[in-house]
This record gives sequence, C-alpha cells and structure tokens, in this order.
Amino acid sequence: MELLENEIRKNGQVLDGGVLKVDNFLNHQIDPKLMQELGNEFARLFQNTGVTKILTVETSGIAPAVFAGLELGVPVVFGRKNKSLTLQDNMYTTNVYSYTKQVSNEISISKDYLSTDDKVLLIDDFLANGQAIAGLLSLCKSAGANVVGIGIVIEKSFQKGRRWIEETGIPIESLARIASLENNEVVFVGEDTKNVE
Repeated sequence: MELLENEIRKNGQVLDGGVLKVDNFLNHQIDPKLMQELGNEFARLFQNTGVTKILTVETSGIAPAVFAGLELGVPVVFGRKNKSLTLQDNMYTTNVYSYTKQVSNEISISKDYLSTDDKVLLIDDFLANGQAIAGLLSLCKSAGANVVGIGIVIEKSFQKGRRWIEETGIPIESLARIASLENNEVVFVGEDTKNVE
C-alpha cells in the first residue's frame, strides 16, 4: 500500500536489532486518517470471506482493526494483556512473546466474545516471527472459531512469520512488506535497492 509505505519512509526510524520504530503514527501517537485508510483496505481485501468478528491484541492493532470493523460492520475484540476485576473467569488464555519488547505476556479473551459461530479476521500491527498471530490462532482454536484471514499492517518479510502462516493455508495480506532494514534503510519487497533514495 503506497500510502503506508510513504508514511514509513517519511516517519519510520530503523533501530538496532531489526526494529522499525513507527511511534508517531501507529504504536504511540495514532494518525486516525491513516488508520481509517488501513482499515478500509483490510475491509476491501477480506470483504468476501464472511467475517463476523475481528480479533487483535492490545494495543497497536486496535486502531486499524476498529476501522476495518466499522467498514465491514462487525465487532472488534482484542486480547487483553492484563486481566481486570471484571474479567477474571470464563476466559480463553494463551502466552505471546513480543519480539520488540522481549517479554512474554498472557493474553486473554472472554468466552462471551468468541465462539464456534465466528468467522474471524485477525489483524495485527507487525508481523516478525509471528508470535502474536500464533497466540491469536491459539485463542481461536480454543473457541472453535474459524479464522478466515490475517491482516498485517507492517510485515518484516526477512523474518520467519509469513512462511509459517502460509503453511497454515490461512489467507494473509500485509499492507507494507519490508524486505530489509539493513544499513538503517527501509527496503520494501519488490523494490529495486538501486533506485531507493
């Protein structure tokens, strides 16, 4: 998606260890107009899958997921990293390792909001090694829900996440696919590095 790629080029920052910082429009400060465009694109890509629910993990996946849900007319559920006093029992839970934060979190979803009747679209902000998606798939499996698609805002194609997702047979669409972050330079899949400024 050219709009997103341009935003990454303009405002993304490459950090050591293959980390792309996009705090000023996605991971801390949110650009609502951009998020609406991303959500609309996810809705377009998955409009014929019969989605009944969108599932993401707090927090950075929520904004694009909400706009996709708005466009598709379906609810959005997010896996919580911390249990509240109102959500203690009747939960599906799993552990998710964060590549960026280098920590594991238990995420949970109320059994009231995910069932065998659901056709689920998973949306997440980043795909690196695929741990968050693996966690969401685990929750859906526990609920008996059918995952009909996976939408990723920014994919690091040089890491292994996409490969194993493709092996599941679940359709995956990434709005920006990064081939390399070497030398502090963002190179997108299919981009000729000689023509990158």
